[in-house]
Amino acid sequence: MTWQQKIDDALTARRRADAWRQRYAVTQGAGRWLQADGRQYLNFSSNDYLGLSHHPQIVCAWQQGAERFGVGSGGSGHVSGYSVAHQALEEELAQWLGYSRALLFISGFAANQAVIAALMGKEDRIVADRLSHASLLEAASLSPAVLRRFTHNDSQHLERLLTAPCPGQQLVVTEGVFSMDGDSAPLADIHAVAEQQGAWLLVDDAHGIGVCGEEGRGSCSRQQVKPELLVVTFGKGFGVSGAAILCSDNVADYLLQFARHLIYSTSMPPAQAQALRAALAVIRSREGDERREKLTMLIRRFRAGMNTPDLTLAHSDSAIQPLIVGDNHKALQLAQALRQQGCWVTAIRPPTVPTGTARLRITLTQAHEAQDIDSLLEVLHGTGQ
Repeated sequence: MTWQQKIDDALTARRRADAWRQRYAVTQGAGRWLQADGRQYLNFSSNDYLGLSHHPQIVCAWQQGAERFGVGSGGSGHVSGYSVAHQALEEELAQWLGYSRALLFISGFAANQAVIAALMGKEDRIVADRLSHASLLEAASLSPAVLRRFTHNDSQHLERLLTAPCPGQQLVVTEGVFSMDGDSAPLADIHAVAEQQGAWLLVDDAHGIGVCGEEGRGSCSRQQVKPELLVVTFGKGFGVSGAAILCSDNVADYLLQFARHLIYSTSMPPAQAQALRAALAVIRSREGDERREKLTMLIRRFRAGMNTPDLTLAHSDSAIQPLIVGDNHKALQLAQALRQQGCWVTAIRPPTVPTGTARLRITLTQAHEAQDIDSLLEVLHGTGQ
């Protein structure tokens, strides 16, 4: 088989399975409205849960940061790319979340890859929730450590896996709020099991940070859990991009020495760090509380009105409201029908989700209004019949 045949066969198989992924060039896509192909849609596919991507204070902070620092960092943080803006953001994040240190990364994917690659050796074992994000499972698969996966949110299965003999260290991996299902991990139970077995816990709280808990401190704070490693990302509740790992002093020093993503990647622009500091200030303020309260109200309104018998709404109290369709082709058809009615919703299919669980991943944001929810419900009721 030639290289061209290998590629052609893979693409043909993906098309035949109705699993073909496609990008759309949008004119505007983060807020309440999405504009593409000369048409405007109500946007139910954005992760900008608190509607901060266009917040004037945050936009202004980025502009002022660009004027002061330029539009790029100029290098790795180990060379010349670590600025006072980065330092201030790390200190503010650590204080806010109750950790000794925070380390910034260019993305959540990079943060998850970096920490697992740096920490795990061939005698170690990773025990991950079966539905953990692709960045976590890929990093675990690529590491020399043994990977075991426990049944989704099942702390008893986790305990059985952790009690099996392991010559090295064990790392438990889960999400705070799961990106495709919208449900929350039982972090208190998982942390207790990990502690009993001498394992560390890594929680990726990409979809909880900023959105839940007091001052938006996220899933771990809400469940009064402090994992050894907490990954927070800034492309959802913060409305920007990037990520940070929260940890102890010695773990931070270790990662600064051995995390290759930190050592060899250009750091985020200082202007972005300034924008993230402004976003953090909004998240912690009374305005942040009001935005979270409105989002909660919209979620409840949607769930109360969603009683279409032909579609299964997953159990979720988060901004992620998956409608499980099952068949790939049906999911694509339903997404297209919604789009024709002016609602932009994305069909998520395997391998992103397990086979037979293709879905519409509906996301609600603070930027929506009550009438937007009612419009979506009306369209769903019509298409579900």
